[in-house]
Amino acid sequence: MTPDLGDRDVMKSITGYLAFTAGLLGTAGTAFAQAADWEIWHQPAGSEMMRMITDFDEYTMWFIIPITLFVLGLLAYVLIRFSAKANPTPSKTSHNSLIEVIWTLGPVVILVAIALPSFKLLTAQYTPPTKPDITIKATGYQWYWGYEYQTGEEVSYDSVLIGRDDGTEESKAEAMAEREEYGKSDLTKYPRLLAVDNELVVPVNKHIRVLVTAGDVIHNFALPRFGLKIDAVPGRLNETWFIAEKEGLYYGQCSELCGKDHAFMPIAIRVVSDAQYAAWQKAAVDDVEEANKALMASVATSNKTIQVANK
Repeated sequence: MTPDLGDRDVMKSITGYLAFTAGLLGTAGTAFAQAADWEIWHQPAGSEMMRMITDFDEYTMWFIIPITLFVLGLLAYVLIRFSAKANPTPSKTSHNSLIEVIWTLGPVVILVAIALPSFKLLTAQYTPPTKPDITIKATGYQWYWGYEYQTGEEVSYDSVLIGRDDGTEESKAEAMAEREEYGKSDLTKYPRLLAVDNELVVPVNKHIRVLVTAGDVIHNFALPRFGLKIDAVPGRLNETWFIAEKEGLYYGQCSELCGKDHAFMPIAIRVVSDAQYAAWQKAAVDDVEEANKALMASVATSNKTIQVANK
């Protein structure tokens, strides 16, 4: 049956919703937060830690799939073999030593096989390979993030969602005007509900330590491509870290329900070269917004140079 126009509109709406929901799992260009068709797995790793997490997930799948198929087949066998029709006189067997040994030792072996690499991964997450090059304090508020660089010279600022609209033409125009003010009107690089006024700026291939806390309620600092996910708890300082392997703009979101605008609390991390970071940090001491504009111009120039060189 061919769907009518109403059905097609519904299908488009569902497809659009799924594409947006998968936004944090996709990648496009230098803004790593776009949906890819039929993507159901993690987005490509942007750090060694995320690569380890992905490898562990793939490893556990070799246990999950056979166990699921075995249980499904066992249920089907029992339903057919021991149905009232096929087995009118039920067995009164109450004990089978072999079966009990198998269902005891089998799960133990499987759990040990999963636990050992799990402990290895957990240890790696809490054991950074080097001393931190940069320490940044990230504080969650309802509903934005505040960043403070622990680098001697004071650099601190808030990171707030821009370009938010409620679906009306008027609000869309206002959202686009706000995006243009920050030079972020390109939705492929600065997606809707993920673009912020001031990204967290870090250099590539450097050990970044992040001290995470909150100023009101519990939030969660999460960015999939770096394998970051840690609670931001008021009155408590949690610690995480990452080493970004590639320059670009990476997106995450608060992952702890924190109030009515929880869905509008994105995390944006801009990874740049050492020289670009040094220039940004020097300018950010006096004016963060101007430093960001200069950095965006520098990144755009670098990207054009790379594109020309690759032709």
